[in-house]
Amino acid sequence: MKILHLDQNHPVLIEQLAALGHTNHEDYTSSKAAIEAKMHLYDGIIIRSRFRIDAGFLDKATHLKFIGRVGAGLENIDTTYAATKGIHLIAAPEGNRNAVGEHALGLLLALFNKLHTADREVREGNWQREANRGLELEGKTVGIIGYGHMGKAFAKKLRGFDVEVLCYDIKPNIGDENATQVSLETLQEKAQVLSLHVPHTELTFQMINTNFINAFKQPFWLLNTARGSCVVTEDLVAALKSKAILGAGLDVLEYEKLRLRACFQIQLHLLLLIYFLRIMSFYRLMSPDGRLKVITNWHKP
Repeated sequence: MKILHLDQNHPVLIEQLAALGHTNHEDYTSSKAAIEAKMHLYDGIIIRSRFRIDAGFLDKATHLKFIGRVGAGLENIDTTYAATKGIHLIAAPEGNRNAVGEHALGLLLALFNKLHTADREVREGNWQREANRGLELEGKTVGIIGYGHMGKAFAKKLRGFDVEVLCYDIKPNIGDENATQVSLETLQEKAQVLSLHVPHTELTFQMINTNFINAFKQPFWLLNTARGSCVVTEDLVAALKSKAILGAGLDVLEYEKLRLRACFQIQLHLLLLIYFLRIMSFYRLMSPDGRLKVITNWHKP
């Protein structure tokens, strides 16, 4: 097969595809229109999030047999239309779950212990011992919204910290030995830490807004390693100022451009670590024998 790579990934992906006899072409700079003009030449594409794969794009890809998405989210692919054309999706929904679980835990511990501010101040010659005194995680209640691969990985990492872990998900009966499934109202009543592990959908778009935040019975800490679009940035900043949210660890942002700068030009308990763990996903596109495998079935609308 002839495969077009639209985003750079680890070289092993192309190496192993070539070893299986496939022809690999790379185009990381052309416009979407230029890519569409030559899509009839290819049997497969490998993409992360460069642009949306919509119906118009798929109509021009007359010989396309598969789309390889290096990552978990499918919101940039018209999966329903692709299914009608018999195009297979190869994705990695569980690809970086361990990295996400560890990363979320690292964000939480860094926030509780003020590691980011203390490190910066010590480097500047300031020793603010009391101002940087941390909190202990033990005894806290951690709420997880979205209990799929990523949420379960985070809950597993919390074992041993002597915390209560609650999870909320639109799917029933998915709680396990690491988390008790509860209603959203119960989670908002009890949680002192909230961690998001949801996909981008109509339900989760701008889910964390002022009304949602104010429904919590006590101030809480927020972690988002899911999708930036889940959090309304201005509402988050307002909640940080009012102490409704005590601190936030963000791996994704609603605005990943210059507009973000104006939102966060204040001293807050905020830790920003953007996309450090996205490179893990490509490994999960490969089977142990080096063959591409379909990990995710088409999502029904």
